[in-house]
Amino acid sequence: MRDVPGRPPTKVGPRTTTRQQRGYADAMPMPKRSSVDDFFAKLDDDQRPHLEALRELSLDSDPEAREELKWNLPVYVHGDKTTLWMLQNFKNHCSLRFPPPFFATQKAAVVAAGYEAGEGFIKLPYKRELPTELLKALLQARVEEYAATGAGWNDR
Repeated sequence: MRDVPGRPPTKVGPRTTTRQQRGYADAMPMPKRSSVDDFFAKLDDDQRPHLEALRELSLDSDPEAREELKWNLPVYVHGDKTTLWMLQNFKNHCSLRFPPPFFATQKAAVVAAGYEAGEGFIKLPYKRELPTELLKALLQARVEEYAATGAGWNDR
């Protein structure tokens, strides 16, 4: 369970944690973006090269997909509203996030390439070169999955 501002902290067994104890209270809030272009304009110099390269790969992977700003992040959408993948930025890395059921079929290749993979995402540290061929393969596999099944984010 998550802590909710204005409510007592979540209790988990004998421990009690608060957002402040986990280090979130002093974290700088993510700036509100007005558009996908605004998202990219507000990136810092460490983030920009990786995320702009991911943007280009994303647009090249599915010419029919469009960029939308959802959850304050760039999301690549096909058709009326099917989210194919999204980009996320963090202080030391960015992530390419896919629907978890799709990514589960690709995770072994990501790990074999030496990248950290979580529930639906590949973690891309800014200090490492982007694995362009691996990313192209992941994006293409997702486009092919969508073309074959029409699977959206929560469809499985």
